[in-house]
Amino acid sequence: MTQEEIMELAKQAGAVYSNDHSASLLDDEIIIFAKLVAQHTLANIDPSKFISFQEGVEAGRLAEREACAQFIETEYVRQFENPWRDDLSAAIRARGQA
Repeated sequence: MTQEEIMELAKQAGAVYSNDHSASLLDDEIIIFAKLVAQHTLANIDPSKFISFQEGVEAGRLAEREACAQFIETEYVRQFENPWRDDLSAAIRARGQA
């Protein structure tokens, strides 16, 4: 949610703004504002984008393997002439696929 969207929702809730855009909310207005934020958030959630904890961990592992393989292909070869560079990066990418 952008700052402009939050400001608009706060205005809808009856917030009073000063020149620096800081809101001064009364208790009832805070409750209304929170409900508006929740409604906006729930209306914009795409459940198909959710992943499980295990999927997140695996995505992290894959990203780390790819970063290591790219390091071997770029930085490592600059520092050392290594005829096994392609084998090393392929082995890193293949790890965990068995």
